[in-house]
Amino acid sequence: MSPSGRSRSHIATDRLALRPVARADVEGLHELWMDRDVRRYVWDGTIRPLAETAAIVDRSAALFAQRGFGLWVASARVDAKRTARGAEAAADRLVGFCGYWFFHDPPELELLYGLARDAWGRGLATEMARALLAHGFAELGFDEVQASTDAPNVASIRVMERLGMRFHRRADDAGRDTLFYRIRREAFCGAPAQ
Repeated sequence: MSPSGRSRSHIATDRLALRPVARADVEGLHELWMDRDVRRYVWDGTIRPLAETAAIVDRSAALFAQRGFGLWVASARVDAKRTARGAEAAADRLVGFCGYWFFHDPPELELLYGLARDAWGRGLATEMARALLAHGFAELGFDEVQASTDAPNVASIRVMERLGMRFHRRADDAGRDTLFYRIRREAFCGAPAQ
């Protein structure tokens, strides 16, 4: 956590604005999570009800209040010099999510990230995950951060490797071949978030 004991409420990267997920984000987040290509690895392909997304958003708010971490949403960062029409709308559009969440049985805290399909292939997942790693180490005081993915999710594996995370173990997690990566604070070379 920050010296004040509270997590920051906004993080800016070169191209993204990150903020803790809020109740107003439920529909946009649900729409993102229900995209067939996004939910393939986020929800193992299953369709989840809107009420479940709302419950996750509420749980995230509780985690932020109790522990200083949870889910963040990402939108395009608007450059003050940019005056193109539609820049405001682009800034409000949710393009991804990231954060720290408990997964597996028994629960393990992990870094997670995901992007809207039209934002794939531009390095945005790495950009937001790097910002969250910097936040986790600098402000939340983590000594180590773990992330995992289904073995076929090559794009997520590449993101973890670009972050400097190293393969830790492979396990069967509820019938899915899962790869676990981790990074220690002293090995992290990411620039701190703005």
